Amino acid sequence: MNTKTLNLYSLEYNEAKTYLFAAMFVVGNIALPQLCHLVPQGGVTWLPIYFFTLIGAYKYGWRVGLLTAIASPLINSLMFGMPAVAVLPAILLKSTLLAVFAGLAAWRFKRASLWMLGAVVLAYQTVGTLGEWAMKGDLLLAVQDFRIGLPGMLLQVFGGWTFINWVIRR
Repeated sequence: MNTKTLNLYSLEYNEAKTYLFAAMFVVGNIALPQLCHLVPQGGVTWLPIYFFTLIGAYKYGWRVGLLTAIASPLINSLMFGMPAVAVLPAILLKSTLLAVFAGLAAWRFKRASLWMLGAVVLAYQTVGTLGEWAMKGDLLLAVQDFRIGLPGMLLQVFGGWTFINWVIRR
């Protein structure tokens, strides 16, 4: 596992590449949930709305991640009704946390390892779960991602690592 030649970026808001990459990751975050929703409980099991947010933020910085994190759920909800408007605040919170944590981890450690991506996923899910609990006042609902979404978290870690280190290496 040679991560020394991996290029990680921190794009700025005044760069056209920021918006180009964010748009590409938003498209991914639109297509992947549509595929997952073909399977019963696919969305809550696979957590697809977060996948390309993790990749975008880790590879291209928190700004790309934040644009992806906010636009993806809103566009999906407007176009397809999923996620439902009632759950948008929690998803937006978790998406935003993911973008910030992934961008900061990439900036700080300058590499993408499985344990690091695992720490990012665990961090955004834990803080996001606490935020969702505070918003909704229902702990059982707030821990849903931990109860049902473990396959999705594993997909984010292993799929994200594969995508960052092998698919978009440069």
